[in-house]
Amino acid sequence: MTTEKKKQPRVLIFTTPTCPWCRRAKQYFREKGIRFKEIDVARDPAAARDLVRWTGQTGVPVIRIGNRFVIGFDKAKIDRLLGL
Repeated sequence: MTTEKKKQPRVLIFTTPTCPWCRRAKQYFREKGIRFKEIDVARDPAAARDLVRWTGQTGVPVIRIGNRFVIGFDKAKIDRLLGL
């Protein structure tokens, strides 16, 4: 009997260097073994513009899990979207 591991959806986290909630979110992903790609919107103006266009948000963190967005560090929504 094989237990098939479900493929993790792609996780992007939009951050800035000074954001304490961004640090908490990244730490949470590391603790849970979730792979993620960090995009620093302070260094990437195009990503910052995309983020506003997609979500209407100028604040961070914004986390994209698959094609769904989580505004802020909403642990319950993150867990639900990742199936944790």
